Amino acid sequence: MKVLILGASGATGKLVVSQLIKREINIRIVIRKNAILSDNILNNKLVEIVYGNIAELNPIENKNLIEGCDAVVCCLGHNITFKGLFGKPRLLVYTSIKNVCEAIIHYSPKKMKIILMNTVAVANENKDVNENRSLSEKIVLSILGVLLPPQKDNVSAANYLLRVIGKDNEKIGWTAVRPDSLIDDDEVKPYEVFETIKRSPLFNPGKTSRINVGHFMAELITNDELWQKWKNKMPVIYNK
Repeated sequence: MKVLILGASGATGKLVVSQLIKREINIRIVIRKNAILSDNILNNKLVEIVYGNIAELNPIENKNLIEGCDAVVCCLGHNITFKGLFGKPRLLVYTSIKNVCEAIIHYSPKKMKIILMNTVAVANENKDVNENRSLSEKIVLSILGVLLPPQKDNVSAANYLLRVIGKDNEKIGWTAVRPDSLIDDDEVKPYEVFETIKRSPLFNPGKTSRINVGHFMAELITNDELWQKWKNKMPVIYNK
């Protein structure tokens, strides 16, 4: 098994890498040359490194990225700086997911998993799910979707999987993992996963440790029963 990880140098992405290394899974990561990663990752025999800007890869480069892989984990995000929030590429996550999915559809000889790190600020618009949100919350999130590029990016990426890839795609099965307010922790601790939000992300947010997100994503890759439970869904993860 081999897993392609996008955003491997990010705060959550590097934890996904570590979790997969513990499970002795082969990994291919795409990072910029100035990315900072631990020697345990950079010099690990399980890790294959591809240097480049994921948003700028052409179709053939994306084809080469997915070659030999069984799953793709996307932990891409925007830096919390003015340039990171409002600079280009504004649709980093959406563009990267779309390009990788198109490469899988056109070139992969087998069905692959896509696991996207998303956010509870994105509503689950799956018609099979009734995710209740207050009117005030819907209004605020709609405004943020217009004014804040990262919010629009996250919504676009999730809706691409839900509406374009859908539930019956012959080449792709997907999961959009939605943590609440992300915090750092040194070890995996008990967490809960639900189909819909259990609290308001704006007015009563919960907490989710990045390492718990990394653990859950690694389990989705290696635990088929768990994958079948959450395939083509948008699970919400909270610290217990």
